[in-house]
Amino acid sequence: MSLSRTLVIAANVFREVIRDRVLYLIAFFAVIMVAAIVLVPEVAASTENQIILDIGLAAISLLGLMITVFVGTGLVNKEIEKRTVYVMAAKPISSAEFIVGKHWGFSAVIAVLVFAMTLLYLGTLALKQIPVPLGSIGLSALFQFLELSLIAAVAILFGVFTSSLLATLLTFALYLMGHFSRDLLAFGALTDNPGLKQAIQGIYLTLPDLSRLNLKNQAIYGLNLLPEPSELLANAGYAIVYIALLLTIAIVIFSRRQF
Repeated sequence: MSLSRTLVIAANVFREVIRDRVLYLIAFFAVIMVAAIVLVPEVAASTENQIILDIGLAAISLLGLMITVFVGTGLVNKEIEKRTVYVMAAKPISSAEFIVGKHWGFSAVIAVLVFAMTLLYLGTLALKQIPVPLGSIGLSALFQFLELSLIAAVAILFGVFTSSLLATLLTFALYLMGHFSRDLLAFGALTDNPGLKQAIQGIYLTLPDLSRLNLKNQAIYGLNLLPEPSELLANAGYAIVYIALLLTIAIVIFSRRQF
C-alpha cells in the first residue's frame, strides 16, 4: 500500500465532504447552544448550568453521529452506484489504499467537526460564566472523535456490500447495540444456561463496546472521575484495533467484488 496514494485519496475525500455543506452543522450547533442559554434559564433556573453542560455534549455527540452515518455509508456506496469506481479500477490504486484513504479523509472531517463544536461549546460556557473542567472536556472530545471514527469504519464496511439505506440502518443499529453491549453481558451473567451465556459473551466480544469511549458524563464533573490513564490508553487502543479490523474486512470484501 502506497502512503502517498492513500493520502491523495484522503485529501480528496476531505475536500469533497467539506464542500457538501457539512460545516453548516457547526453553525447549527452554535444555534443550539445559543437557544440553550436563552431558554434553559426560563424553565430550570436552579439547574440551568448542569442542563446547558449536558445539552452541549449531547448535541456534539448527536450531530457528529448523524454526519458520520449519513456521509460515511455513502463514501464507497455512491462510488459503486454511480460506477465511478471503474475509474479507480483503471488506475494503479489498490483496494487497501482506496478504503483506508476514504476512512482517513473522513476521519479528518470528523476531527474538524468535533474540534470546532468543542471550541464553540467552551466559548459559550465562558460567555455564560459556567465553570467547566477543561482537561476532562478535552479528553471527552478526543474519545468522541475515536468513537465517531470507529462508527465511520462501520459505515464504510456496510457501504461496501449493501445499499445506502440498509447500510445507514445497520450502522445506527450497531451504534445502539454498541452502547448497550455491557448491559447484554450483565444479562448473560444472570442466566444459568451455559450455552446461552457463552452465546451472549460471543455477541459481546463481536460488538464494539462503545461505552469504553463514552466519557461525556464523567467529563462534566472533572478529571477525578475519569478512568485511570492506563485504562484510557487501553480503551483508545481498543478503538484503534477495532477500526483496523473493520477496515481490513471492508478491504477484503471490496477487493472481491466484481465491477
